[in-house]
Amino acid sequence: MELKQYQIVLVNLDPTVGSEIKKTRPCAIISPNEMNKYLQTIVVAPMTSSDKSHPTRVEVLHNNTKGQIALDQIRTVDRQSIIKVFNSLNEKEIVKVKEVIKETYVD
Repeated sequence: MELKQYQIVLVNLDPTVGSEIKKTRPCAIISPNEMNKYLQTIVVAPMTSSDKSHPTRVEVLHNNTKGQIALDQIRTVDRQSIIKVFNSLNEKEIVKVKEVIKETYVD
């Protein structure tokens, strides 16, 4: 399965520990296409339908449902954890994800 950066995929995130986002849920692929093409692991950010006002969350619309990408919960998953591929983030959402990642993780 070909996976591209900024696609939304359904991922089984279990098992988890403590406050990690649990269960099977949509995630946005964060890792670049070159990594996605050659590695067995994919870097994703889980999506949640809860509406929390955190600076590390990006609002998105997926399947006509408002939600947020939790960039404070980025993790690496094996390809086998990816169950289904959906659509991709739109251009506005991609720009916001890049901004938040840069603000949060780049000094």
